[in-house]
Amino acid sequence: MKNLFKFSALLLFFGMLAMSCEENRDDEMVMGNSIYELASRDADFSNLKAAIDKAGLAATLSTSGSFTVFAPGNAAFSAFLAENGYASLNDVPTAALKEILLNHVLSTKVMASEVTTGYVSTLAKGSASATKNLSMYINTASGVKINGMSNVVKTDISASNGVIHKVDKVIGLPTIVTHATANPNFSTLVTALTRPDQPNFVSILSGTSNSPFTVFAPTNNAFGSLLSELGLSGLGAIPALTLENVLKYHVVAGANVASTDITNNMTVNTFQGGTFKITTNGGVKITDANNRVSNVIATDVQCTNGIIHVLEKVLLP
Repeated sequence: MKNLFKFSALLLFFGMLAMSCEENRDDEMVMGNSIYELASRDADFSNLKAAIDKAGLAATLSTSGSFTVFAPGNAAFSAFLAENGYASLNDVPTAALKEILLNHVLSTKVMASEVTTGYVSTLAKGSASATKNLSMYINTASGVKINGMSNVVKTDISASNGVIHKVDKVIGLPTIVTHATANPNFSTLVTALTRPDQPNFVSILSGTSNSPFTVFAPTNNAFGSLLSELGLSGLGAIPALTLENVLKYHVVAGANVASTDITNNMTVNTFQGGTFKITTNGGVKITDANNRVSNVIATDVQCTNGIIHVLEKVLLP
């Protein structure tokens, strides 16, 4: 009987020991599978790991949380360095590198099945605003493309603190031009801005001179309605000076006017030299110089050199 008791106690001891070892293995698996640790173990993320270390983001991506990281592989980093004239990762200014990396990170976990077309906010900030995070435009029309430049090539690499999706290009900090060209709903606006007889709006709205900019951007449907309203056959029928004045009328220079900065009966001075009025009763509306009213249908697409709000109607000075 004593021997049986000793044998039972011995079995209980080894059973508890085995359970303890199993729990330790589970803890080690969880602790060893953070986003940072997964990147550290993947040979194709060695440049990403080095960038994270240089930017001081290892702790952030190792701690508990629920992040989504769009992770560039080594080839993507090599292309980024070459395109921007850097001989190596060490040549990239640390502060800039940190924001570039944070521009690949969302604060919530988004699996591939949950990705939809539209804007999300990254953890990065640009020079236009110290408080508003940069926007990212995700287009799922054909695969998943980010800001019109980077494709998701591998999805749902699960981590203990979120998920990794691999991308084929480093996602640079977006300018006004980046977001205008990324969203197909602005293709007519882009065509207008790049018409050969117009000023170099691409250079202006992708740079920092006169920035930050606030752009009230009409959609393709807005331009279609304008052409019908004016009885014009197409965008090419708008005289050059008229088009220039119309486009400049949608831009505010020297101010990052977020939706929280808009007040009722606010008068806005435009890049064109004219003004329009914003009211907020029953939604945000703009009354142009011809008493035509346009609804603001989306707000706060934050760029590194300004911010975009979306209009349903083209404004006329």
